[in-house]
Amino acid sequence: MAMLSKRHIVLLSALLQCAAAQAQLVFEPAERDFGSIAESDGRVNHLFTGVNRGKQPVVILDVATSCGCTVPEFSRKPVLPGDTTRIAVTFDPMNRPGAFAKELAVYSSERKKIATLTIRGEVVPREKSIEELYPVDAGGGLRLDGTLCAFTYIYQGGRKQMAIGYVNTSDRPLRLELRPEHASGLLSATYPRQIGPGERGTIDFAYAIPAEHPRYGTLRDALTVYVDGRSRETVLVAHGIGVDDPAATDKTAAPQAQTEPSIVKFGPVKHSAPIQRRTFVLANTGRGNLTVRAVENGGHVAVTLKPGCTIAPGQRRTVELLLDPSAQDYGILTDHLLIVTDDPARPMRRVRVTAIIED
Repeated sequence: MAMLSKRHIVLLSALLQCAAAQAQLVFEPAERDFGSIAESDGRVNHLFTGVNRGKQPVVILDVATSCGCTVPEFSRKPVLPGDTTRIAVTFDPMNRPGAFAKELAVYSSERKKIATLTIRGEVVPREKSIEELYPVDAGGGLRLDGTLCAFTYIYQGGRKQMAIGYVNTSDRPLRLELRPEHASGLLSATYPRQIGPGERGTIDFAYAIPAEHPRYGTLRDALTVYVDGRSRETVLVAHGIGVDDPAATDKTAAPQAQTEPSIVKFGPVKHSAPIQRRTFVLANTGRGNLTVRAVENGGHVAVTLKPGCTIAPGQRRTVELLLDPSAQDYGILTDHLLIVTDDPARPMRRVRVTAIIED
């Protein structure tokens, strides 16, 4: 074994003395398993006891948690060597059914993490009320569990389904009718025209895009709920984006779309100014030709990119945006450009457009 020099011995001794002098707050045990707890029984509590086994006083600066359901209480009074301190932890199981494990990090006044506490267990869910299960009051005793069906991507030649739950809370039958306010022509809605007292079920929606009649871009439908011929202006909305089926693309020769920048800023513009022009780039970083399927925006800007445009692998296309300030309201303007391509990995890209219209 190599001999240590006198200098190394002195340095090692100093380090050992420093480590021994550092405060050590030890919690035994540092974990609490609550086992099974009922959500309906409310909050549970536990006291963790820590002992200062170091040679210097300890001051707890903070106890950090990752969830608002777990609340610690502690003292910032210095804990002298050999003394104890307690950290009270409260866990609220409300609306948190199932297994849980929460960590609490204990920090000293030197802003160092000196301990980790853990609580765990399993919350047995309570029986929810009708109002919680079906929060939307559509009138006439009809309640719904939501009003939105977000279908995300809908493939050409494919079909996708979603549902909204309902219950009749009245003691009589009711008549249900959904009247289209905005129709894509591709959505079907299946529901009972009459719902008995206490009856539960679903309103089933389905989008289907025929392969022989492709549709790209935003699909949106809105249907107003009528109960016994009356409406509380409850509107059910379904929307999705028509894209190519990625399974139909050869992954070894797939295109890849890239936009740069993702935000186009016109900056401050006088209302009386002439038409303003800005650009962004749509690039194809993949191995196959990239085809633009749809181009949409909120109507504030015009765009030179059109559906059917093709970009070869490794190529870029500069796209021009045109803004007519005189056609806009004063103040901050925000628009979004939605571009749908045949990129199988990420068929939809968004470019945000901003401007400030001044007097």
